[in-house]
Amino acid sequence: MAENQLYKIGITHGDLNGIGYEVIIKALTDYSIMELCTPIVYGLAKAASYHRKYMELPDFSFQFIKNVEQPSLKRPNLINLMDEEVKIELGTSTKIAGQLAEKALIMAGKDLKNKNIDAIVTAPINKNNIQSDRFKFHGQTEFFEYYFGGEQKSMMMMVADGLRVGFVTNHEPINKVSSILTQDLIIKKLEILNHTLKQDFAIDNPKIAVLALNPHAGDDGLLGSEEKDIIHPAIEMAFQNKINAFGPFPADGFFAAGQYRKFDAVLAMYHDQGMIPFKILGAEGVNFTAGLPIVRTSPAHGTAYDIAGKNIANGQSMRNAIYLALDILKNRNR
Repeated sequence: MAENQLYKIGITHGDLNGIGYEVIIKALTDYSIMELCTPIVYGLAKAASYHRKYMELPDFSFQFIKNVEQPSLKRPNLINLMDEEVKIELGTSTKIAGQLAEKALIMAGKDLKNKNIDAIVTAPINKNNIQSDRFKFHGQTEFFEYYFGGEQKSMMMMVADGLRVGFVTNHEPINKVSSILTQDLIIKKLEILNHTLKQDFAIDNPKIAVLALNPHAGDDGLLGSEEKDIIHPAIEMAFQNKINAFGPFPADGFFAAGQYRKFDAVLAMYHDQGMIPFKILGAEGVNFTAGLPIVRTSPAHGTAYDIAGKNIANGQSMRNAIYLALDILKNRNR
């Protein structure tokens, strides 16, 4: 990419009945973004206009385009997914919202695969109403792993100032986590995390903390054997492979004592173990899909149906997701 050429950042609109449009528009009212990239939203022109009106932003507007080849460099762009009238039902899960969320992902995914855009930032979806014959995934992370990775494993990674949390398992029921954990899986996730810290975050010789699965790290087998049989051996093997992994640490004491500050990243065993402390400590964070050849980020929140249309959603997490995508692109190109 030429020095004076801006990155094209595709932004999928997510569930149109949630806060997706509100946080996208609020993020893009920071016009300094236009100096760093060319935003291209995959969404609905009428939905964007509807949200812009109730948000009382008369000076903000999208440039409506038919494809990504010649976007406007002066204002945010929007590719219209369909011309037919679509009923907007804020705060409600609808079938058409799921279909349009899927359509945006597929269209943006194809453009990214064909190198017509440089990265994707995804607004939140409803993981239930988006399910279809083509979309049978627990979340967008799993979709991008399938679409761009194939057999290549990815990792959900949450990023905020001074805190990075990766996950061995993503959206798995808690009663299945123990049976999913293996030494090979943990080592693979440590390899992905170590690589992304170096490649995407420009951290030399990163240090990674690994959390235990059971309370008190199993209490030497009294409260569970996964630490002794699976997690600790995986850490030792990773260390032999020159990955600076340490632990396993009991999650409660680790975060309560602020030990996460001593490490470049933390590897959690399951979703809530890492997500709860992250959302408490990492306000306005970002979800990054590590381990893939493409760059995909997302704000670290959901559709928030309960506040949709009230003009109180915070657009900073979406803005941070755009900035992180740009930082990762620049680090990779260096």
